[in-house]
Amino acid sequence: MLLQYKRYTLVLLGLLVLPLVSFAQAPVTLPAGLHTETFFSPAVNRQMKYDIVLPEDYERSDKRYPVLYLLHGYMQNYTVWGRNLGAAFYARDIGELIVVMPDAGNSWYINYAESANEQSNNWEDHIIEDVIGHVDANFRTEARREGRAIGGLSMGGYGAVMLGLRHPHMFVSVASTSGALKHARNRADAIAAGQPAPRPRSTADSPELARADAMISAIIDIPGFSAQDDRNPQGVDFSTSEQALAYDPFSIIYELSKSQLPHFYLDGGLEDDLLNDAREFMQILLLNDVAFEYMQSPGRHNSEYWRRSVGHFMNIQNEVMQRALGNRP
Repeated sequence: MLLQYKRYTLVLLGLLVLPLVSFAQAPVTLPAGLHTETFFSPAVNRQMKYDIVLPEDYERSDKRYPVLYLLHGYMQNYTVWGRNLGAAFYARDIGELIVVMPDAGNSWYINYAESANEQSNNWEDHIIEDVIGHVDANFRTEARREGRAIGGLSMGGYGAVMLGLRHPHMFVSVASTSGALKHARNRADAIAAGQPAPRPRSTADSPELARADAMISAIIDIPGFSAQDDRNPQGVDFSTSEQALAYDPFSIIYELSKSQLPHFYLDGGLEDDLLNDAREFMQILLLNDVAFEYMQSPGRHNSEYWRRSVGHFMNIQNEVMQRALGNRP
């Protein structure tokens, strides 16, 4: 697991270096409809940001809109979906939903068992309470389960499925593209075997990582939370295997009735090792007659694949919300 963890850390960082170099050197031109919100998150006791895309007719109407929350991957940040992977384009193309892209650092979207160095690392609460609470309080949203969906890539794919199952009253649809769905289960196994937690990547590991981090930090621009070393939560993620399994989608799903389950969407690239996570989770859905949508297509664990998958699953999740809200025949 440690080798796999490091491998995907490097891959995800590499995805961001080239596009962000040119972005950092050019005048900032945000995609149509996208802007950045800054707010205080009590769950993590710091100022945070999220990108949001509003429908083109938002200012001209008094309508309420369903919301799709998109979670970033490990060593990514709140800007990646809208500015690099095309989510802002598809949001305006769909035209009838709000898309919110929050930031959670390298947290895996969990509440840490223990926080160190005076940090507060309640990242599950950050998303569920603070981000969603801020969006619902400041924008005309359909602030109910039928009007709320969540999706993500890699670490964010795990986060979306995990949060959707831990809070089934909150989301009508969950989506994972290239999701690391077995993260918590792998951590539970490692803890049971007495293995240490994998060490987060540090800018001290290589000059290349340090140079990339300097450019990415300028784009993130969250005081005290822009550099990768600052985005690694300090403390203990899970103290026991039981705590880890409480965040394991493969375990949580058996605690819910079918009527509580959200709509599921899973996909992955055929050259991506994490596709096996989606296939294994799909088997649980199949064996228990749970409705879901699944796609696999040529591709690796990279931005080229995610630029193709994002428009597909965003349209599907929008349709699920629109039908749940009674806006479709």
